[in-house]
Amino acid sequence: MLSCTKDLNLDPVSQISNASFWKTENDANGGLYGMYVRFRGQAQNNLFLWGEARSEVMNRSLAALNGYNYYYDNALDRTNSGPTWQGMYTVVHDANLLLKYVPGIKFSSEASKNAILAQAYTMRAYVYFTMVKTWGDLPLVTEPIEGFSADAIQKERTSKIELFKFIKQDLDAALNLYSANTFSPGRSIWSKPAANALKADVYLWTAKRENGGRPDLNVALAALNDAQAGDVGLLDNYASIFDYGNKGNREILMAVRFQDVEATSTIFSDMYMSSAFMTNNTDAATKALIGAFGGNPYWTVSNGVRAQFTADDLRKQPSFIEIYTTTGTYYGSIVYKFKGTVIGGARQFLDDVILYRYADILLMKAEVKNALGQDPSDEINLVRKRAYGAKYNDHFFVRGTDVQNDEAILKERLLELAFEGKRWWDLVRFGKAFEKIPSLVDRAGQNDLLLFPISETTLSLEPKVKQNPGYK
Repeated sequence: MLSCTKDLNLDPVSQISNASFWKTENDANGGLYGMYVRFRGQAQNNLFLWGEARSEVMNRSLAALNGYNYYYDNALDRTNSGPTWQGMYTVVHDANLLLKYVPGIKFSSEASKNAILAQAYTMRAYVYFTMVKTWGDLPLVTEPIEGFSADAIQKERTSKIELFKFIKQDLDAALNLYSANTFSPGRSIWSKPAANALKADVYLWTAKRENGGRPDLNVALAALNDAQAGDVGLLDNYASIFDYGNKGNREILMAVRFQDVEATSTIFSDMYMSSAFMTNNTDAATKALIGAFGGNPYWTVSNGVRAQFTADDLRKQPSFIEIYTTTGTYYGSIVYKFKGTVIGGARQFLDDVILYRYADILLMKAEVKNALGQDPSDEINLVRKRAYGAKYNDHFFVRGTDVQNDEAILKERLLELAFEGKRWWDLVRFGKAFEKIPSLVDRAGQNDLLLFPISETTLSLEPKVKQNPGYK
């Protein structure tokens, strides 16, 4: 894999084009579109690999390992390091271009200009937030790289403290620029409610992981309240959130759009079933539910996670399908939540990648309230009421101790948000990675493992970047 510097070494070409490109409002919109296209390339696979793959959720399925064992076995090293940060820095580069050139362009309205700048600030904040959670200290690039200057191309890593200051400043700038608390059709570009969801996520993380404490918790709570003021709410039916024909529904605050022709399949193609691996020795109802085959079963739902879904949880079947033989032997599971759609007889995995939705907002709010000594019951029960339907009274949440509440919230996040790229970061934020992940249970105290390693390629191309501790 390439590092960000190799990509940036191509920039004399972009320097020439930048001088002639950033002239009109259409140019600015084209640059904005390009930023989202590059970001979609990261959402396609990498957000799941960074945000969930190392948790207890997945395990090996019927097909070959495909290198995924390094994640669920937590065996990453400098050679098998996962996706590098190169692609994310190209998104940063696009945001930096917008922030540099758009202010000098004449627009039909100031609101249109501000909307582009707000999205660029929000995207840059999201990308840096994702990277700092993944690798810790990072090179901080705040201007587009438009030449061969060694100082511009090769940077030492900036501390997490400074990075979080920068992320929070970007979010403040963005929120001051959004003119309305509304969404675009499809809810696939950054908006004020989505930026507030991100702000809450950031401050919740710094409250619990970076000694931000109550002040940061209070900011997170205010941001969650602001996010709730938008046109958002829980859908009545859990499965309908993920229906291919129901993209951009009212529960979504921000999703990365995938559609035929524009994009190829997401990582969820590696969690479904191909004809080569499907057993004929199963019932007709299961075969009908699976429908057209597609992808390959590299990942499966772990036994430990399957066991946490009760039979009366209405989220279970929309999330994954358990396949049994006609004699009752368990054969395997496939992720059904992001099963895509069938086009011309072939299954295409083109579900949007959801970054924030309303149930996530409610459960973050429950987490914040509990950390502040407030009662999180209302938010938990809103989520459970939909999850259990007629059996809701059997699962009604009653406030316990702060520790018990946290445990309930963390489990609810697993059941509600499984496969949505959240679980690894949830476990790190709650301080539960070494307790909940089988491959880490015997390594308690090895906190260096909570970050990803820096790849060999990145280290060789960026000599000012040093390896993360624990991965020497």
